[in-house]
Amino acid sequence: MKGGDEEVAAPAGPPQPLDWKFSQVFGERTAGEEIQEVDIISAIEFDKTGDHLATGDRGGRVVLFERTDAKDHGLSRRDLERTDYPISRHPEFRYKTEFQSHEPEFDYLKSLEIEEKINKIRWCQTANSALFLLSANDKTIKFWKVQEKKIKKISKIIADPSKAVGNGNVASSSNSNSPKSFLANGVSPDRSCNHLGNDISFPPGGLPSLCLPVVVTSQETNLLARCRRVYGHAHDYHINSISNNSDGETFISADDLRINLWNLEISNQSFNIVDLKPANMEDLTEVITSAEFHPAHCNMLAYSSSKGSIRLIDLRQSALCDSHAKLFEEPEAPGSRSFFTEIIASISDIKFAKDGRYILSRDYMTLKLWDINMDSGPVATFQVHEYLRPKLCDFYENDSIFDKFECCLSGDGLRVATGSYSNLFRVFGCAPGSTETTTLEASKNPMRTQVQTPSRPSRSLNSITRVVRRETLGVDANGNSLDFTTKLLHLAWHPTENLIACVAANSLYMYYA
Repeated sequence: MKGGDEEVAAPAGPPQPLDWKFSQVFGERTAGEEIQEVDIISAIEFDKTGDHLATGDRGGRVVLFERTDAKDHGLSRRDLERTDYPISRHPEFRYKTEFQSHEPEFDYLKSLEIEEKINKIRWCQTANSALFLLSANDKTIKFWKVQEKKIKKISKIIADPSKAVGNGNVASSSNSNSPKSFLANGVSPDRSCNHLGNDISFPPGGLPSLCLPVVVTSQETNLLARCRRVYGHAHDYHINSISNNSDGETFISADDLRINLWNLEISNQSFNIVDLKPANMEDLTEVITSAEFHPAHCNMLAYSSSKGSIRLIDLRQSALCDSHAKLFEEPEAPGSRSFFTEIIASISDIKFAKDGRYILSRDYMTLKLWDINMDSGPVATFQVHEYLRPKLCDFYENDSIFDKFECCLSGDGLRVATGSYSNLFRVFGCAPGSTETTTLEASKNPMRTQVQTPSRPSRSLNSITRVVRRETLGVDANGNSLDFTTKLLHLAWHPTENLIACVAANSLYMYYA
């Protein structure tokens, strides 16, 4: 029996590297097309089932996409296996609907203009085939319900006075003992009154009978987005995170100094659970950069700071969680400190793994994977674009060093991904013993290996996009000058499939493996 166990366990090793292929693109721009600022996508999120994808842009709009490959034949997977229909190779999505979530506002008390840009989107639990989601700009969070409504149409017009109801005609009367004639407008001819009141007058002989429409509910449906609640006036600083609780009833919102706890049903009250604001603002040493609830335990959440640390807090300890349950930070290596050390250590995004055991964090140069049971340091560190370290001075001068890159984990927890410059994003294997490292560039073309040619003239990424795979990166992308303006900040991993959705300006690209 022991030998059999060993025989089964022997092949267990790191998974094979995935072969990524282009799947879909939405909003692809043509060569030389100018990008409108309001069309740039600023948030992206899959729902828990992976059947829906939401994006938000700088114009305050939310666009929803739905999965179509699972609905091609209207059959279950088991039924499809019994038929000759081939099961789709990878998830495919189509445009579903869009709506205006936020409008530009102006705070007259603070003389502050509030942008309509969507910072974060989070899906909530569905109910009765309706979709629910939260969207947030810098100051306000909104709770949206998106549901299909059947369209009401006019089927016919009743023009026959004998069939009209409510137009003044009497088709039959049980109280009438003698026949009595009426004009078309319901006025008895023996009455001499040619007017009703002082405002409405009738011509001699009366009016023709009224034509009444008959409204029926058709089988056609229309998607309707309705704002159910608005959660506002709770943040003095810009909202950088929102996160749903696993209890399905509450969520958190975080800005630079505070984290608030909300109930989805109550929009006029929230509870402050983390407050980093010192009595004297000159004593401020760090700010909150990201916050997220634990995926399974409703009493636990984590938040990251600009100092590169992650704090895990337990809501059961106290109402105001000034003290943390655990602190995750990597000690600074001796002799490595420089002017940029604190800036590049700032964590821009954190994500819990699906099982809640690990936390993935992204700072400017690296991805780090943390085990919540081990606070001595990260269990894995991935260099995203180490070749840019000599250029940190240039990044500081053009403010690119403050760019906020997001990160994501695969549903099985075996891989992580994040973005970089020149519309690149990188996928790393995080299973024990894995050396998987893949670099992709946002493109519509199939994946292909490309040899670096430093002597090749510089190309414009605005007019040419392609998908490439590079196992090693040189001093710059493909031997050309690095493009600081084309950056891949936002991406999301499908919860159950190897599918990555990433954003390049106003275009949404999808890749599968």
